Amino acid sequence: MIAKKSVRLRLYITGNSPHSVQAVSNINALCRDHLAERHEIEIVDVLNEPQRALSDGVMLTPTLVKLFPPPVCKLRGSLSDREAVLQAMGLNA
Repeated sequence: MIAKKSVRLRLYITGNSPHSVQAVSNINALCRDHLAERHEIEIVDVLNEPQRALSDGVMLTPTLVKLFPPPVCKLRGSLSDREAVLQAMGLNA
């Protein structure tokens, strides 16, 4: 049986900028280590979808949005402080 995705994340990035590349790497590592088989990450490149970022209220990148479970939470930056990211998203169980 395939586990349900219990955490849904969306990461807004700007192409291959250094901070965006680092944020993608950091969130992938965090999810692999703490949310294995229980997460879904959507990557949105604002260079390709600028209107979507604006309509979602994202003005800076990288921005990580925890969509589920509630409450919705937004974090900005490279996501390098793993414990701070887990705590801010309410995932440090």
